[in-house]
Amino acid sequence: MAKPYPYFVSLDEAREICHNNKISLLTEEVSIDDSLNRIIASNVVAKVNDPPFDNSAMDGFAVIFSETKSTPAELSIIGVSNAGSDNLPELSSGQAMKIMTGAPIPKGADSIIPIEKCVIKGEKVTLNEQSKPHFIRKQGENFTINSVLFEPGEVLTPEKISLCAAAGVDRLTVYQKLKVAIIPTGDELKPLNEELGYGEIYESNSYGLSALITSLGHEVTRFSTVVDNLDTLRETLNIAANHHDLIITSGGVSMGDRDFVRIIMQNEGDINFWRVKMRPGSPPIFGKWSNTPIFGLPGNPVSSHVVFRVIVMDWLLSLTNSTNSRDKIIPATLDDDVKVVEGFTTFRRVELFYHQGKTLARLKGHQGSGNIAGIAMSDGLTILGPNDSGKRGDNCQIMLF
Repeated sequence: MAKPYPYFVSLDEAREICHNNKISLLTEEVSIDDSLNRIIASNVVAKVNDPPFDNSAMDGFAVIFSETKSTPAELSIIGVSNAGSDNLPELSSGQAMKIMTGAPIPKGADSIIPIEKCVIKGEKVTLNEQSKPHFIRKQGENFTINSVLFEPGEVLTPEKISLCAAAGVDRLTVYQKLKVAIIPTGDELKPLNEELGYGEIYESNSYGLSALITSLGHEVTRFSTVVDNLDTLRETLNIAANHHDLIITSGGVSMGDRDFVRIIMQNEGDINFWRVKMRPGSPPIFGKWSNTPIFGLPGNPVSSHVVFRVIVMDWLLSLTNSTNSRDKIIPATLDDDVKVVEGFTTFRRVELFYHQGKTLARLKGHQGSGNIAGIAMSDGLTILGPNDSGKRGDNCQIMLF
């Protein structure tokens, strides 16, 4: 007989249970070339100042500001500072140095005048307006040596990788990728390269789930579809548990006689909760199979996608103390009545538009849990809490895709 477990919990309770059943991740050092989407595991510290030296923000002339207050002003050109120049002469009264963008500022100069504001005649330059001290990029104004650029939990985006390179950081300590097994289930599912028979559909959930997991910096194995058979399912789960850190199944978790993931977990697994008060996506299971964490997601594609975003992704991010850099939440005003269920958290697909100073959210397509097109073609999901009415004109949080 299966041991008792929480049944039909709130979304907050489901997340809390997940957070109380974390696993530990090891760390490793990787080259900056291999760091995209990896999760930082220790502080990233700048090795240099940025800029490393005072330099010009534009092409022009380096001058002494006090000598440009009255214009036009004529100065003698004593040389050129190019990007990478060294051993520049010091600027004295009555002198100017031609300078290129990014080039070092010569000693004595404290401002820049753009080239287009100057007239050059031989070794003389006439300044037609006052020079600008703020056209000098000051040493360390972006960041200073030994400053912490990023803390553990942050995801290495292209922009962050560029900053690491500017700071002289070529290797980074990151969390090792989790090995995640995705197992779709169901007799009706067919691979993409086969013709469909009557009553069959293409297996699609594993592709979207795989993309979501990869975007979070982890490694995915997509298993072939498991038919509705307990022995085959047991064998597949055992293989997945032996070689992976996390198992995600799709389908077979509801209340039917052939919902075999639910049946095998009740009889042979360890369940932490089954069913969550959310729409869509109420049937998920979370527990362990052979001591490996397992999330059993619904088979309907929208339900599978939504449960991953609001429960599985939340758990994965909690393992590395990361914030959700993928999904942004913004406020909006409902432009339609949204069907809600009292006591449930409701996620409906919406498109956003701007009207009379407000961001409005309008339902996008029919809201059936089998309509993955609604996810693909909408801007985000409503987040309507258990006590929200979902009436037109109500304020609402929107999770953007």
